[in-house]
Formats: sequence, C-alpha cells, structure tokens
Amino acid sequence: MCGIAGFSLDPDASVDRTLATQALLAGIAERGADAVGYAHRCAANTIDVRKLRGGASGLLGELSVPQDTRQVLIHVRDFTKGHPDIEVNNHPIRHGSVVGIHNGIVVNDDALFARYGLVRAAPQMTVDSEAIFALVEHRGHEPRALSELRGALAAAWLDERDAGTMFLARGRLRPLWLGRGAGTLFFASTRRALAIASAAVGVRLDLAQVQEGRFVEVVNGRVVRERRFRCDRSYREDAYLPPVRAPHEAVSCLERFAAIASVAAA
Repeated sequence: MCGIAGFSLDPDASVDRTLATQALLAGIAERGADAVGYAHRCAANTIDVRKLRGGASGLLGELSVPQDTRQVLIHVRDFTKGHPDIEVNNHPIRHGSVVGIHNGIVVNDDALFARYGLVRAAPQMTVDSEAIFALVEHRGHEPRALSELRGALAAAWLDERDAGTMFLARGRLRPLWLGRGAGTLFFASTRRALAIASAAVGVRLDLAQVQEGRFVEVVNGRVVRERRFRCDRSYREDAYLPPVRAPHEAVSCLERFAAIASVAAA
C-alpha cells in the first residue's frame, strides 16, 4: 500500500504550487514511510525528480515547486518489491522518457520485460512498478497496454515526449480520487487528501472517484479524454491491507503543514 497524489493546472491558475504540493503530501503521508518523492515538469519540458529514504516528514518543509509549474506527481512508499535502500526503486520512477508513480503491485513485471525485450532503467532496479512505465514508454499511452498488467493498480505519469499531458489510470483494488476546479485538477489516493489541499489553497473542488478500468488524459487542469481498459480481475490480495500504514507520519506532517500554511496565509 502506497500513497499517490498530484495536480495538473492551467498556466493562469493562481494556486500556490509549493503549498499545494505540501498539502497533498501531508494528506497522503499516512500511507507509507519507507520512501517519499515528488516530480514536476520544468519549463524546458524536462521532468525534475526528488526523493529520499524515509517518511514524508523528511521532505515536507524542504520541497519547492516553481510557480510556473503545471504538473506535479507525489508519492509515499510502503514497499513490497524492490528494497527502498536502492534509490532507483523508489518513486517517482523514471524509465526512458516516462516518469511515474504507482500504488499497488504488478505481479508479472519480469515477464513483461522479457516479452518485449526491455531493459530496466538501472542494473540494480527490481521494483515491480517500473513495468508500467516501461510498457507505456515502449507501446505508447493506450489502454490496451495497461490491460497486460497483472495485479493492483492506481498510477499517474508524465512523458517528456508529450509536454502538455498528465496520464492517470486506475485498475483494481487501489483508490484514485479526482478533485476538479476551474482550470485545476488534483488527484490523490484519498478523498481526505484532496479536502486538505482544497482548504489550503482556497480552491473549491468537485470530488469523484475514478472508476476501475479507466485511463484518463489531463491537459491544463482539464480531463480531455477518458477511455476504458480491461483490468486484471483475477488478482486477489493475500490479506487485508490497512490504508493507514504510518500514523506517526500523518500526525507529524499535518501538524507541520498547519504551521507552514499559517505562515503562508499571514
């Protein structure tokens, strides 16, 4: 179980990018403490990635997002495959031109790499989530590619070959919520994280959960296309996974964010 969040904004949106990123990170901090990271698309269309070992509290006060940024991805990790001591296993994950985040598990990752003759981005990399981003980098952003994945899935990614689009996908067994405003789209693993972000940046969001088997393309804070894909319905969890994996991080980050937000409002 991990936590994912992020946003896509219209260039004219007045949202404080750093404050929005901090709010979303504080909102999902409870979902993992093995690693934390975020990525944003730069003006030159390159994607800058920052991550560190440990919980969200180690990054919350240090992160900074340029005000002209339109797209951000955020992740907290509770790892299953790919030890977090190896940095490339932690999210956001880069494979070629694609940078993405994932909550869930891919059980056929090694088989997909072998099937397409793909090579992992780094020799020591073993994280299963890389298969998602290797697959879309290789096959393009089409729902049929996602249908090859076996396991549980909620994911988001950016592609340096496509400057304007953020891609979202939800398969089975992992939540994905959208919050939509005027030229503003936030996403997160939980409704609560979106409520925190909405209050922090002063933007009213209409909240709805993405249905299973949906692939969503977002440009400048607006959904421009939504398609279906056949998600894996054979996969079953071995045990119940509690959504709160790091309660200490939740308390610490929400307290620290409240202090940050009060300074920003002063």
